[in-house]
Amino acid sequence: MTVKIGEKAPDFKLPANNGEMVSLSDFKGKNIVLYFYPKDMTPGCTTEACDFRDHNEQFEELNAVILGISPDPAARHEKFIEKHGLPFLLLADENHEAAESFDVWQLKKNFGKEYMGIERSTFLIDKVGNVVKEWRKVKVKGHVEEALETLRELEK
Repeated sequence: MTVKIGEKAPDFKLPANNGEMVSLSDFKGKNIVLYFYPKDMTPGCTTEACDFRDHNEQFEELNAVILGISPDPAARHEKFIEKHGLPFLLLADENHEAAESFDVWQLKKNFGKEYMGIERSTFLIDKVGNVVKEWRKVKVKGHVEEALETLRELEK
């Protein structure tokens, strides 16, 4: 399945770090910044999460909620949140169903080894549930600011 700009984002139901099951449809009426990342506690993922944390208030002012998704279990997400003071939910996609529905579960190569994993990606979903912007193969530096600027344009 491929996500298309202007079309409805695929819904899912995943366990969150707070013990609840969370769906995209739970956030109707809000913009959603949905970011997929490979693994809790790794340098790039920690930098990205902390960048979102540091800009969370600005996203909230634009009626947006941030949701992070990785294949890590919810208990590991809770440790990641506690360690870095993250103010948003992290969802556990252990079977990579959401990642596959957004086409971010990809063949990756590292030191000559091939494996399946998350391609760091972010999706901006509007208040009615449509994908309005996607960033794939995200480079962490400057990404959160770019997502925030795109959301400001959307809210004009």
